Amino acid sequence: MSRVQEPSRRTVLAVAVAAAVTGTAAPAAAAPRPAAADEPGGAQARPIDYHAWTTHRELRSGTAQGTRAVSGRRPGVVIGAPAGRTDYTDPHTGTTAAWDYATWTSPVHRLAVPATEAVASWNAHTPDGTWIQVELLGTYSDGTETPWYVMGRWAAGDQDIKRTSVDDQTDGRSTIWTDTFAIDDASTGLRLTAYRLRLTLYRRPGTHLTPTVWRLGAMGSDIPDRFTVPASTPGLAQELAVPRYSQEIHKGQYPEYDSGGEAWCSPTSSQMIVEYWGGRLTREQLSWVDPSYADPQVDHAARFTYDHQYEGCGNWPFNAAYAATFEGLQGVVTRLASLTDLETLIAAGIPAITSQSFLKTELTGAGYGTSGHLMTVIGFTADGDVIANDPASADDAAVRRVYLRREFENIWLRTKRYNASGKVVSGTGGVCYLYFPAHPSPRQRKALALVGVH
Repeated sequence: MSRVQEPSRRTVLAVAVAAAVTGTAAPAAAAPRPAAADEPGGAQARPIDYHAWTTHRELRSGTAQGTRAVSGRRPGVVIGAPAGRTDYTDPHTGTTAAWDYATWTSPVHRLAVPATEAVASWNAHTPDGTWIQVELLGTYSDGTETPWYVMGRWAAGDQDIKRTSVDDQTDGRSTIWTDTFAIDDASTGLRLTAYRLRLTLYRRPGTHLTPTVWRLGAMGSDIPDRFTVPASTPGLAQELAVPRYSQEIHKGQYPEYDSGGEAWCSPTSSQMIVEYWGGRLTREQLSWVDPSYADPQVDHAARFTYDHQYEGCGNWPFNAAYAATFEGLQGVVTRLASLTDLETLIAAGIPAITSQSFLKTELTGAGYGTSGHLMTVIGFTADGDVIANDPASADDAAVRRVYLRREFENIWLRTKRYNASGKVVSGTGGVCYLYFPAHPSPRQRKALALVGVH
């Protein structure tokens, strides 16, 4: 998600929130409670609730103002008759333009697990001349509501608007950090108990263009404070044939996208899995890339996941949305509860992109430390160790790594850790991207359901 040598902006922001609330360096996190052990088969109560609206019936259940739900092999929401017209001034170009718009608002989703954090994600087609905005309205555990928070302004391309997160959104009780809703001081017991999502579709006035949104959802979670997690029992030996790409060979390329390839772990990982599922970019799509660059599709992924406010390619839902621009694919951002969840997915042929942070001494064989980094889990050895395509490698041939199971599960699933200065900072708590077919096989559907994704 960021350069392996430098703190990520997400980590810096999370620590800043906690410092403002508690006066310490500790991140805002769930009120301490005993951590549940990993149990094969998913018997434990999951501290994660992912929910999405995807079917024609579900999409018809929302409140439409100028939108309509369309049926077919891949149902979606489109503009019917615009609800109105508005001006939008792009903060990254200064350009003001008029847009016709229509909205779709989801029913209230009551979280199975009252949450300290939530991340929205979506899958959409936005032809030139269109874009979308996703917002979240939450209900707190005391019955009051959040404002409507903007979770992202997004287009597949970058000619009409610059895709962007929105900073400085807070009500003094919760805050949006790039792509993540977070309770400011979880030690008070305040939680997010329900939410609605609002989708606004935009198009150029005088046209019949429309975005199509196939999937809209969010993951809420309340991961307990933990520096370590219980050890899991190996249950699978299998490796998937996922393409291998290094971010490091792109150092210095297109520095306008987060200083170049050294910071491109997220789009590089995304491109690996997109191509695993058969997604390919055409020569025309890659024509803007310097022909002397190897793996130009990685440069392309960086450009088209770039968040112009965050100034990076590590916006989680922007990566999932990018993957879903490839025909026949969908993507979500969620959390997994254990390596057993990862084994369930791998057994069904579904690789996963995991987010973790660690010191150089905490992951044998990595050769670096990081405050935020994405890699692709592609399998497990006979000993249960993790096989990962790690983009922080010298070249493509070096990307495949084997990491010790116990070390990997701890750096990925913990929510707290000590940094190189000995300060307590945040861990990612099992965040992952899952990309999978728009029409999964029965085996794939079962595996996804077992890890809470439908």
